[in-house]
Parts: sequence; C-alpha cells; structure tokens
Amino acid sequence: MRIGLVLMLFVISLFVGRLVQLQGLDAPALAASALASRTRDVVLPAHRGDITDASGAVLATTVERFDLRVDQTLVGEYRRDGVKVGLAGAAQDLAPLLGLSVPQMTAKLTGSSRGATLATGVTPEVARKVQLLLIPTLVADQSSIRVYPNGQVAANLLGFVAKDGHSVGGLEQGLDSTLQGTKGSITYEVGEDGTQIPTGLTDEKDPVNGATLRLTIDRDLQWTAQQMLADQVAATQSDYGSIAVLDPHTGTILALATAPTFDPNSPGKTPNDTGDRPLLDVFEPGSTSKVVTLSAALEERVATPLTQVTVPNTLHRADKTFHDAENHGTEKLTVAGVLAQSSNIGTILTGEKVPPPTMERYMRLFGLGAKAGVGLPESSGVLAASSSWNDSQRFTVLFGQGLSVNVLQSAQVFATLANDGVRVSPQLIAGWTDAAGVWHPGPASTSTRVVSAATAEQMRQMMEGVVVEGGTAVKAAVPGYRVAGKTGTAQRYLDSCSCYSGYTASFIGMAPADHPALVIAVVLQNPQRGHFGGEVAAPVFSKLMTYALGRRAVPPSTTPAPQIPTRWQ
Repeated sequence: MRIGLVLMLFVISLFVGRLVQLQGLDAPALAASALASRTRDVVLPAHRGDITDASGAVLATTVERFDLRVDQTLVGEYRRDGVKVGLAGAAQDLAPLLGLSVPQMTAKLTGSSRGATLATGVTPEVARKVQLLLIPTLVADQSSIRVYPNGQVAANLLGFVAKDGHSVGGLEQGLDSTLQGTKGSITYEVGEDGTQIPTGLTDEKDPVNGATLRLTIDRDLQWTAQQMLADQVAATQSDYGSIAVLDPHTGTILALATAPTFDPNSPGKTPNDTGDRPLLDVFEPGSTSKVVTLSAALEERVATPLTQVTVPNTLHRADKTFHDAENHGTEKLTVAGVLAQSSNIGTILTGEKVPPPTMERYMRLFGLGAKAGVGLPESSGVLAASSSWNDSQRFTVLFGQGLSVNVLQSAQVFATLANDGVRVSPQLIAGWTDAAGVWHPGPASTSTRVVSAATAEQMRQMMEGVVVEGGTAVKAAVPGYRVAGKTGTAQRYLDSCSCYSGYTASFIGMAPADHPALVIAVVLQNPQRGHFGGEVAAPVFSKLMTYALGRRAVPPSTTPAPQIPTRWQ
C-alpha cells in the first residue's frame, strides 16, 4: 500500500506539473495559438483613385467586383428548399450564374480546400444572386477592376492596370503609390464550420482610398486629335504619328496623342503600341528647328527679318556640299524669305554668324536636350555640347540635323515664341484630391526668358509667311485666323542601320498669330504617300486647330497679317 501510495502521488505530481506548465507557464502561448487557429484575416482593398481630364470627365476609374470562395469539404451539406441536394445541386445552381457548364462547376467545388476560389471579378448583381443560394461557407470577398470608360482616349498617357492588379506604363505606373491608396484589414474568429463567431474577437483597420488625379488634358480635344491623326497615319501609310497641343501661356498640355494606340481595357491585343511616343520617341527635327537658329540670329542682332541673303544652289562648308530641298538658281531672299522657303543654305548663311557656344545656349534655353518633367517617363533627346560638334555638325544643327528631339520638346520651342519669348515648362498633372477631400495642386510651371518679346514677335510675323501663298504650308491655313508655323521634312535616322531611311514630316504652328492661344505640333514618321510636312502634316494641323479654336471660343483675327518682303532685288 505504501508503494502504491508513492506511485499514485508520483503520477499525480506529473499531472500537477503538467497542469502548472500548461495553465501557468505556457498559457499565453497556447492561448495565442488557439486564437490564431480560429481567426481569419481578410484584406480590405482600398479604392484606386480615378483619373480625370481637366473638366472632371473620368478617364480611368475602379468599379466594385467580388471574388467567390468556398470550403469544398462542406459544400455537400447544401440544401435547396429544405432538401439536401449536396455538391451536385450546388453545381447545377451556380453554373448558370457564373457562366460555366455544370461539369466545370462541379470540378471547382470538388476537393479538400477550405478556401477554394470559384470566380473572380464577379459583378455585385451576380454576387448577390450567388449569396441568396445559401451554399454553406460560400463567401464573396470584395475586390475591384480598373476600367477606362473612353476606350483608347489618352491610353498612352494613362497606361493600364493588369488583371493581377499591377500597374503598367503611363500615369497608372508612374503615380501608382498616389492612386492605389492603403489597404485595410479585418480579423475575426470563426467556428469549426468556418462561419464568424458573433461575440468573438474582431479587429478592423479601415482602408485609405487612393487620390483622384486630375490632368490638364481636354478629353474631347484628345479624342479628336487621336481620330484625325489615326486617319492621316492610315492615309499616308505612316509608321506612326504624334500630336501635342499646348496652351503657350500656362504650359498646360491639352492633348498628347499618338497613333496607332491601344485600348487599356484590353491591352494585350496591341502590345507594341502602349508606349507614349510624343515623350519617348526622338527624331531629328529638320526644318522646324530653323526657328531656333533664326531666333538666335535676331536676338544676337546679326540679322533682321529684312536682312538680304544671297542663296546659291549649293554651298560648300567643311568639305561638305549643302543643298536645299529643290535645285534652284541663285536666289535673293530676305531672312523672312529664308524661313518662308525653308532654305537650308539661307539658314546656314544666317546662323553661322552666331558662334557655336552661343547657338548651343539658345537651343538649351528653348528646352532642347532636357526633359520637360511632366511626371511621365520621357526622353531628353540628344544635343551634344558645341565643343564636340564636328566640322559638318557645326552647320547641320542649324537646319535640324545632328540633334534629336521629341514631339513635346518641338512644341515647346513654338510655345516659347507664342508666349513673347518666355518658355513655360509644360504641365500635364493639374493636381489631385486625397482621401480626405483635400486638393493638392500639381507642380507649378516655371518660366524662363529665352528671347525678347520683340524677337518673338518678329519670328511670329516671319512664320506667317510660311502659311500664306508662296510659303511651304499653305494647307495649314485656318479660315478667319492668322496662323504662324513651320514645316519640317527631315531624313529619318535609324539606329538599326546607322543610316538615314525615309522621312519625318511635321508641321508646328500657332493661332491666332497676332495673339496666340494654342500651339499644335503634328509629326508623322516614315509616310509612304507623300513626305513633305506641308503636304501630309499641315492639313491635320489645320483641321485640328479649327476644331480647338472653336471649342475654346477663341475669337477670329481682326488685324491683317504683316507683309514682310521675302525677296530683294
């Protein structure tokens, strides 16, 4: 009995020790483990902010959707009108609602997963119908999808959000942290059947929605620019085309179009056309760059619009022979005539009077060789230091070869002259409204004096000669308005072969020329049906400028265009 008593006390001591360990020493850890085994964590998605145009028209938005999941091990308990119909009945009822066949639905319901996904991206209407079936453990988790109500409009600016939730390209990617907000979460206790315990622990952290981004883009103007550009790309069989529309006084970008483009609702159908060409693709500007050369000559007082220039058929400089676009006899042009006729030789004869370092300084003041900083990936173009210009480049840069620009940079040059010689940095993002409803303005534009107001006015008057009879861009005229601008027909440089092949055709201009309200740049790459800027790009400028001036209620010109002589005797 003594031995038995000792043994019994020993066994009891083991139980007591174990109880002390469990309820005293290990109690917090065991309680935490038990709680973890019966709790569920659910992510509460934040609403991704909208993207709108300048007037608030929605360009990108997020719509509510639901993801359906179920415990496959308990689907067999499903009852219809009180009668147990099990997994087969659940499959029959769910299949038509989710657009699947009964065998496909049966496969999704079969298995041992405690949280199998049945469908994603289900509309709220369908989710409600599914939940009314009362299938055991079937839950609908809130989610969302990104939609673009206007289809292709501004697609290259916007980018898109892929099905997996990752943002790709454009503003969606560049401002992802601002748009996506901060996800929330909810933690709750569940019973053995997977349902929430009403009196159990619940911990909820509210999501913070993303900001609504407002652009400077005019949706209707953007759409019109894209349509006109797409039509001309097709008509001329160009590789692609780009358009930029600016307010020269504020720097706001009203349209930035490219064609071909893509539908961000179905981006996979056009994977090669999702880049923002007006900002990323660079090209040699050709004759549109002559306005920089002549502006520098006027500002440095080495020429005036009436300076007489004798233009031979060919010009020899640095062991190289330069030509104009067409053969001609010796011509007697004024500087205004050099611009109107787009003479390479006349531009060289005028521009060589400006030292290379000074010419480079004006080019950089006009914004060449530097990113505009609009909040999207962009190219800075190529503008080498004048100290590295070789003998021939010293002259080719004067008429737009030996340097490269993007479309926005080209438009900036003309916007500077339209704004009396002051370059205003372009602005694409007007600002954003955060989750608390507070408005945050976008980065403010900066102003840089490039040339004097007098020089800018002289250049505008000279550029009017490009659009009138005898100029290179008669087709750029806009009825009722004075128009100033410049054509460009540059040979295309290809990195793939380190050679020139095809042409870059362009027209960049402003209206009304006496009080410019808008600047539009139209660029077509490698057109096969015509290649002169005055023939293929100028007509698009005319139609788009006519529409834009009317849309913005800009009154017609009331003063006559100046008559600046283009020739001398």
